[in-house]
Formats: sequence, structure tokens, C-alpha cells
Amino acid sequence: MKDKIIDADFSEIEVEKYTDEYSEEGLWKKIKENVTSIGIGLIYKALQLYYVAQSPTCPMKVKAGIYGALGYLISPFDFIPDITPIVGYTDDAAAIGIALLLAQMYINDDIKAQAKGKIKDIFGAKALEKLDED
Repeated sequence: MKDKIIDADFSEIEVEKYTDEYSEEGLWKKIKENVTSIGIGLIYKALQLYYVAQSPTCPMKVKAGIYGALGYLISPFDFIPDITPIVGYTDDAAAIGIALLLAQMYINDDIKAQAKGKIKDIFGAKALEKLDED
């Protein structure tokens, strides 16, 4: 089953329809309650998107893509259900990855620092050691 999921065509994910699923409260709840399943790396990327969307220089089109991807992460009803062992967040990672491509020119050192600061606030300084990025 795992191979079938990994070979899935994630281009079929309609992230924009999940924009209505997004809420700050939902994002914080999902992150805090599912850190083990989601992984600190994906949380870091999601937080980068969150802070880019807060930036006044971020265009509405990019914000819409970000909110769709974050809404997709929050929603338990997506391409691969989040409760599926091992691969439940694979599709969420794909959605976040697509949004990162859309937002990449707005992710600067300040955005990365804000995301790392939030990880430290929520999970402690030890969690930062698990990030691959500097």
C-alpha cells in the first residue's frame, strides 16, 4: 500500500479548495497536537508560509496559495487521510512544497528566523536541532 501512495499523482490535489479550512487557531492546534506525525521539518516549512502570508509585501495570489496549502494541512479530509500510518502527511507535504515554490521569493532570513522562533516557543530549543537547515 505504501508504494501505491508514494506513486500517487499529487498534481490532482486541489489545494485552493482548502482555503476555507484555514484558521490560525486550527493551524496552531494541528501543529501542537501532531508534531510527531507531521515532523518538525514540515512544521518549519508550514511556519515559513504562515509568516510570508503575514507580510504586507506578499501579493494576494501568493497568500491564497499559502492559505490553501495550510488549510490542506489542517484538514483531516484530504487525498491521503492524516490518520494513515507512516504516509498520512505525504500529500500535505506535497501541498506545502507547492506553496513554498509559489512563495520562495518572499522567504528571507527574517521569515526563517520567525519560523524558528515559533518552533522554539512551542517545542523548545532542542526541536531546532532537528532542522536540516541552518
